[in-house]
Amino acid sequence: MLLAVDVGNTNITCAVLNGEEFVTSFRMTTKLPRTSDEFGILICDILKNREIALKKIEAVIVASVVPGIMYSLTSGIIKYLGIRPMIVGEGTKTGIRIDAINPKEIGADRIVDAVAAYHLHGGPVIVIDFGTATTYDLITKDGAFTAGITSPGLRISANALWNDTAKLPEIQIEKPASILAKETVTSMQAGLVYGCIGQTEYIVKKIIEEAKLTDVKVVATGGLGKLIADSTDCIQVYDPMLTMKGLCMIYEKTTGKKM
Repeated sequence: MLLAVDVGNTNITCAVLNGEEFVTSFRMTTKLPRTSDEFGILICDILKNREIALKKIEAVIVASVVPGIMYSLTSGIIKYLGIRPMIVGEGTKTGIRIDAINPKEIGADRIVDAVAAYHLHGGPVIVIDFGTATTYDLITKDGAFTAGITSPGLRISANALWNDTAKLPEIQIEKPASILAKETVTSMQAGLVYGCIGQTEYIVKKIIEEAKLTDVKVVATGGLGKLIADSTDCIQVYDPMLTMKGLCMIYEKTTGKKM
C-alpha cells in the first residue's frame, strides 16, 4: 500500500491507496506545531484506528507547500513507519513539462494536480484547486504546464470579512438560496459564494480566450470545490481525490512500481 501525503497551508491530507483503490483518507492540521515523534505517533495511531496494519504500508510520497514542517514530518515517517518518503520536487518524474520563467516557484501541489488531470482527462485542461488559495492552471495538449493564476481562497476571504470588520460574525460557508439577501449572514454567504462562482467563470473564460482554446476540459478539486462546481456549468469534473491520484501516478512513474 502507498501512503500519499499532501501538505497544504491549512491541512495535511493523507490517503492510503492499494492499487487504484482508496482504502482510507484523513486530515491533520498544518499550523499546529508538532515534533517528529508527534507526527509519527499520530499517523500510526490513525492508521491503526482505521485497521490498517503498519507493515502493509510499503511506500510514502509527500507533496508539500509548507517547508517549515517537512523535517519533523519526514523524520516522524522514517522513525515510526521505517520508510524514507519520496518528496515531490525538482528532478521528480512527472510527465509534465513546466513552461514557466522559474519552474521552482510552481507549488508541488499544483504539479501533482496537473499530472492527474492531464493523464486522466488529456489536454488542454484547466485545473482549479479550491484550497487555502484558489489556483487555476492550464496544461496544454502536449502536456506543458503553461500558465497559472492564484487568488484568495474562500476561507481566506471569509476570514478577512469577520476578522477585519467590527460587526460581521463568523459564518458557515454555504450557498444561500438567493443572491437577494435580506440579513447579515446570507448577505455574507451570497457575497462569498456567488463572488467565487463569478470569479471562476470569468477566469476560465479569459484563459480560454487568451490561450485561443476551442476544446478544453475544466477539472476542479479542493475542499470547497464541490460547492462551486455544483453551481456553474464551466466546470465539467469535480474530483476531490485528484491530488492523491496524482501522487500515486508520480510514485509509479518515478519508481516503475505498481502500487
